[in-house]
Amino acid sequence: MIISELSQVKAVYAAAAERGWLIPCFCSENLVTTEAIMEAAAEFARKHGVRQMPVSIAITCAYDHRSQASYYTQTRSVDAGLELFYADIAALTEKGAPYEDLQVLVHLDHIQHDLDKALTESDLSRYSSIMYDASTLPFDENIEKTAAFVRAKGDEIFIEGACDEIVEATESVTNDVTTVENAVRYMQETGVDMMVANLGTEHRASGKDLFYRGDRAREIKAAIGCKTVLHGASSVSNDQISDLFSDGICKVNVWTALERDSSPDVFEALVTNAVRAAGPDKVRELIDKGWLTEKCLDTGDRINISCFTMAFRSGIMARRIQEMVTAYYDMWLKV
Repeated sequence: MIISELSQVKAVYAAAAERGWLIPCFCSENLVTTEAIMEAAAEFARKHGVRQMPVSIAITCAYDHRSQASYYTQTRSVDAGLELFYADIAALTEKGAPYEDLQVLVHLDHIQHDLDKALTESDLSRYSSIMYDASTLPFDENIEKTAAFVRAKGDEIFIEGACDEIVEATESVTNDVTTVENAVRYMQETGVDMMVANLGTEHRASGKDLFYRGDRAREIKAAIGCKTVLHGASSVSNDQISDLFSDGICKVNVWTALERDSSPDVFEALVTNAVRAAGPDKVRELIDKGWLTEKCLDTGDRINISCFTMAFRSGIMARRIQEMVTAYYDMWLKV
């Protein structure tokens, strides 16, 4: 079921903390990913006998780095995409549905203080939590904007704020690690429930050698408690982020790895089933153009429904995403 009442959302986070768990938050921009996340959570719960298994699923809206809601529909309508995202989760978690026993937290991620204004000023009571993002503003303005939002909506929804901007890093642009002083001031003056801090990670995983600053996370924990959120987990190796709860991390966001690391599986399946997926004429055409080799003609004698449907491609993607989400649960939720 979807947990949206504020006191219940707080109770989910409190219960997780009592077990030494953070809440992994997986973003999605399609039904395949949404369902794979829930299936992984349900399987983890069955395997370990976990009752009231928490799972947080998120989506961005007008976020210029990646508007996931717009990609949820081919219309590229943010509003329509958000409705479809929520409807998918509701249909899969209502009474009698396959995932009714999960405690699902529907999270609005990177909701912009300006571009998402219509959303932030609307009724948010059906959602579990929101990241109110004013991090592109100067620090004082960020605090002012976020504090105003907390005053307006803090009795309605669990609020995550962004102390500093986590950029989509390039060779010439990097993140400045959040200072303890800024973290303390931000938490005190905004009144948010939890706070994103820059801890050496980045969005979109550039491939550069990055180092998660667990030392700074622990310093922030000593000052504000276990209220820090980590974004950009896909940009560092899992061995760096295997013990985040001890560092004061209460929530961690994951998206890039789910899409990036499932794509090769789909690619391999299409190549190794080339004729069955695309037919011999298309395969010969691509061989003539130098993209494929003659070996691809050995993958069948005709196109076949078992390999050319969306169900074939999405099934491969779903299985890989489920494996990855399960691995994250195994790493962060010690049973």
